[in-house]
Amino acid sequence: MTTTLTIECEIHFDRRGRGSRKMMENGPTPARPIEPGRIPRVARLMALAIRFEAMLRDGVVESYTELAALGHVTRPRISQIMNLLNLAPEIQEELLFLPRTQRGRDPIQLRQLQPIASTPDWRKQRRMWEALQMNFPKKRSGV
Repeated sequence: MTTTLTIECEIHFDRRGRGSRKMMENGPTPARPIEPGRIPRVARLMALAIRFEAMLRDGVVESYTELAALGHVTRPRISQIMNLLNLAPEIQEELLFLPRTQRGRDPIQLRQLQPIASTPDWRKQRRMWEALQMNFPKKRSGV
């Protein structure tokens, strides 16, 4: 004689990252706070430069050429992104934590950062960064 057994529980499917496999987890879908707006492009590029640097250091890739091939971009574009690593550490940190853009264009573009990154003196970079920030919209917080 066969007895039917029914188990009821809440589950949800989650992904760990873009392109990753779906994982089944116990419990209801967790509420994730969704902040309005989007992350500025230069913040994403700064994070990408840091990631690329780690890949080069760890030997995952051997050169900018290999990074360019993996990213389907040109070698000069990789150089532009990697130049962000020449910025003073506190400028890099500020870029990573720029407030989200609510609408319209981002307040700062990569082309505005290239002259700052090409300056070897961090004190001069800080002055140039401060001057550039004066051109930002007054309401810089994402709230």
